[in-house]
Amino acid sequence: MYQSSVLDNKLRVLTSTMPHTQSISMVICVGAGSRYESDELAGVSHFIEHLPFKGTESWPTARAVSEAIEGVGGVMNASTDREMTVFWCKVARLHYKTAFAVLMDMVLNSRLDPEEVEKEREVIQEELRMTYDQPSYRVDLLIDEAMWPDQAMGRDVGGTLETVADIQQKDIREYMHQQYNPANTVVAVAGNVTHEEVVDMLAETTRDWKPLESLDWELATDNVEGPLVKVERRHSDQTHLCLGVPGLSLTHPDRYAFNLMNTILGDGMSSRLFLNLREEQGLAYDVHSSSSNYRDTGALVVYCGVEPSKTNDAVKTIVKEFQGMHQAPSEQELNKAREYSKGRLLLRMEDTRAVASWLGAQELLQDSVRTPEEVVESLDAVTPADIARVAKNFLNDDKMRLAVVGPRGGVKALTGMLRF
Repeated sequence: MYQSSVLDNKLRVLTSTMPHTQSISMVICVGAGSRYESDELAGVSHFIEHLPFKGTESWPTARAVSEAIEGVGGVMNASTDREMTVFWCKVARLHYKTAFAVLMDMVLNSRLDPEEVEKEREVIQEELRMTYDQPSYRVDLLIDEAMWPDQAMGRDVGGTLETVADIQQKDIREYMHQQYNPANTVVAVAGNVTHEEVVDMLAETTRDWKPLESLDWELATDNVEGPLVKVERRHSDQTHLCLGVPGLSLTHPDRYAFNLMNTILGDGMSSRLFLNLREEQGLAYDVHSSSSNYRDTGALVVYCGVEPSKTNDAVKTIVKEFQGMHQAPSEQELNKAREYSKGRLLLRMEDTRAVASWLGAQELLQDSVRTPEEVVESLDAVTPADIARVAKNFLNDDKMRLAVVGPRGGVKALTGMLRF
């Protein structure tokens, strides 16, 4: 499926040649995210993600950067999470050399013009205000605080208005110099291109890029005993709630059973939660669950938005569904979840950007890559008994965390509902 090389400067390069495609995608994964930051510099990784788009040495303005990609019909963007920052572009094969030159210049030669930095500081603060103003976004942050209190895992990746205001130009340059180094970076490319072409191009482009020792990331801790509830009162027509439990790491042997358990519980319109809360009881328009896996921890979180007076009913129903997962599902239900998961995975692998992201993220976070075929084998090996065992270990009342944003909800009453 892929080829890999490590350049002399320790930059890891992975490629997947897809000769049937018209596009080529490039993904640059950097080990920079909120888990690498001190409390005082919270949000610096996300801040830096914005800045390369403001201009580079060869493309000195935001307009020049965007036109170089969009002007040939390509797309580009970036994102920051707890464990990495990703820059990516996708273009027709005809233009991939120019697109790759732009993306590498953004990472290697961002201008970091002080005037542009100050403009972007305001933009990022507006982004944070937008998040705080939307209850459905705010409840996502609140459940993270409940899941991982007083640590980097529980912080907003974007930081706070105060920390973003206090980040200085020297902080940006020092952090970027240390984290944006080839030993802490993976470049993944997928599409109608050969491995040799990509390696030769990157070897030339990065010949002066020197490896460094990167910052350590903060380990997650779980010091909460019993259920935990966080309520944020605000005037709104809906109550938004997230009910979750801590989960499994990227490499835990039970992660496939855990993720299939999530699929059965709340992923899709035929999941248990959707059929119960929406179709049978009419409690919610939007209800779903999701699982996430990180280097040393993970989570399963259920979200729904309900009419405020129905908040208690929704919480009780979700808790009941958690308890119901302790019984092994039927072979038919597990097989449906398994084929759903396999189908979604394999369909994604037709897209060059998805393939490049698949390669880059795994290599950066796990130092290895599992192929889709290997993942399918692991999903096929999960049994109904595995689902029940994992559910009993994780979907229990001692581990439940509840976040509520809306006009109603008492902490004491809601805490009492998180008991089987």
